Amino acid sequence: MSLFDTVLGTETQTLVTLSPAEAFAAITLATIAIDGYLTEDEASCISSVLSRMKLFRNYSNELMNKLFDKILGILCRDGMNSLFNAAKESLSQDLREAAFAVAADLVLADGMMTEEEKYFLNDLYQALSVSNEIAVQTVQVILIKNRA
Repeated sequence: MSLFDTVLGTETQTLVTLSPAEAFAAITLATIAIDGYLTEDEASCISSVLSRMKLFRNYSNELMNKLFDKILGILCRDGMNSLFNAAKESLSQDLREAAFAVAADLVLADGMMTEEEKYFLNDLYQALSVSNEIAVQTVQVILIKNRA
């Protein structure tokens, strides 16, 4: 809260709630946009990855675009921390593990990992309360998958 928020009364206490699908997409979007940018190719990649999941089976392209618009609106209005916290609260433990696996796959898809990406994945598994054992196994499998 800044001085001007207090004086001008502009501080907002927006309560963000997300469905499990929205929360999962928010984690995926945050992973892709870690560099601060989201290109159309990256958005298309996210749509492709999500559309193969049971959770998004009934999502048309139009519905997926509305989903991304909602997530990006929350991101712009409330910031990454608010979006991430709402996403985390909306995911079961199984979906948290799946979100971490998809995030790891997206980060490691090019076969390289920057320091920023290492920190991101490390912070993500901890923030999602994914066990160390599951996180290590997930990263190992993704690295094997992406060798070929």
